[in-house]
Amino acid sequence: MEVCTLSKVSKKVAGLSLAGALVISSIGLTSLKENVQAKDKQKEPTNVIMMVMDGTSAGATTLSRWYKGDNLAMDEMMAGGMRTYSAESAITDSAPAATALATGNKSNDKYVGVLPSIVNSPGLDPVNPEDAYKPVANVLEGAKQLGKATGIISTSEIQHATPAGFSAHVTHRSNYGDIAEQQVYQGIDVVLGGGKEALSPGTTKNARQDGENLLEVLDENNYDIVESRDELLASKSSKIWGSFAPSALAYDFDRETMKPSEPTLAEMTKKAINTLNKDKDGFFLFVEGSKIDWAAHGNDTIGMISDTLAFDDAVKEALEFAKEDGNTMVIAVSDHGNSGITLGNMNTDSTYSETPVSAYIDPLKKAKMTVEGALSQLNSEKSNLKEVAALYGLDNLTTEELEKLNSSKNVGSDMTKMLADRANIGFTTGGHTGEDVFLYSYGPSRPTGLVENTDLAKKMAQFMGFDLEQLTNKLYMNAKEAFEKKGYSTRIDVTDPNNPVFVAEKGRQIVELPANKNIVITKTSKSTQQKEINAITVYNGDNFYISEQALKAVK
Repeated sequence: MEVCTLSKVSKKVAGLSLAGALVISSIGLTSLKENVQAKDKQKEPTNVIMMVMDGTSAGATTLSRWYKGDNLAMDEMMAGGMRTYSAESAITDSAPAATALATGNKSNDKYVGVLPSIVNSPGLDPVNPEDAYKPVANVLEGAKQLGKATGIISTSEIQHATPAGFSAHVTHRSNYGDIAEQQVYQGIDVVLGGGKEALSPGTTKNARQDGENLLEVLDENNYDIVESRDELLASKSSKIWGSFAPSALAYDFDRETMKPSEPTLAEMTKKAINTLNKDKDGFFLFVEGSKIDWAAHGNDTIGMISDTLAFDDAVKEALEFAKEDGNTMVIAVSDHGNSGITLGNMNTDSTYSETPVSAYIDPLKKAKMTVEGALSQLNSEKSNLKEVAALYGLDNLTTEELEKLNSSKNVGSDMTKMLADRANIGFTTGGHTGEDVFLYSYGPSRPTGLVENTDLAKKMAQFMGFDLEQLTNKLYMNAKEAFEKKGYSTRIDVTDPNNPVFVAEKGRQIVELPANKNIVITKTSKSTQQKEINAITVYNGDNFYISEQALKAVK
């Protein structure tokens, strides 16, 4: 690129680093329509739209841009970079990554919304051993306390690690039952994604073990429960729970063939914004493009491109709203890298400087589906293997390639490697990676520069008008300590291990606080009263944590 062209771009992209301008300019962008720093109209309410493309390295966004043949919506929002390490490791898992983004606290592998038990990453303060596993408040809960409408969207199960980090508190991300229950009792206004099986009892892997049917709870609380794109778009309700699949939604490239009734991520985002924006106090919305990470784990280049572009379409919807509104902060970021994807691989030689973009993109353009979608069409005898391989862009298989796939114990893995080789794409791993990721932001008070992942939670909270540490003290005090200060004797009832209850007794009064719910039950010899409060009760396996309001609800 000529220096003069880059100079023009740099002048027009206010606040961008040289690296950011280079990324935006990679396919010849020479101007932007408007400054990414929106004018703060100094009006209420403030809104925040937090968007996470899970497990997306810079190589995936670069490749997606070339594949699209035009700029990404995110390019206009380029603001800097973000460090992703956890409290214990240079390479993070999605659970502590989401915890950092949502609560402003680094945590440990598999922990969701709770403090770490191990801190050994340089520069971090140790955690008091008594505080290990303690729940910490997140930005969605802070928005809710201010009276704002709230929403979460995911293309995976809504109970998956990243959406869970913005809505729940558990010591292990696999605790779908507790996560689902907390999400329902949080009173979130709009919830859209997969994970229907975790809402009711059954025999499948993530079905509820506690006997509670959360679909009935949602119905009692006047949610419009929708299960298809048409039902979602037709809904007029201010409270919508969309469960579009038992587990995850389909990849965007596969949706038309496999699950045409599912909404796109952009459609879910637009619907959520329009619904939440009716609240006079403003809103907080979390949006995740989940399966970029899954595709990266499988080194599926097509899957990564599919859902990176779908995520970018959702960013476009958020950006258009924010430009019109003038007082909405939009953040888009990856929680961590994955796969080490590169343009160029181990076979790349000294001719790389003469290799055109088409050498990377043309082989990928032949694919009609992701590897997951293509393999869904494979019959048990593999008699249609050639046709399935062609769906993934592998036409004109050599005899050797066809024999390899026929004898393969992992057809999908071999197919992804063959296509990557044809497209000169490299991968270093099937796991997460620890590099910094790009940060995209828009709106008043938008974060810029190289930031810690924890900084984003604090920035969002500050913009909305609350302090996360103070909020934690308000929402998650130790129940035993709080009640015993008031003269109660306490115990934890785990008679039913799937439904633990905190019990406090004084005289003839018995107080019960069920785990994962926003309910306080007070019993006397004369009556039993049940009150709903504005926060959930959390049990981390050792201690119960309750809100100030729960304590005040007990007379």
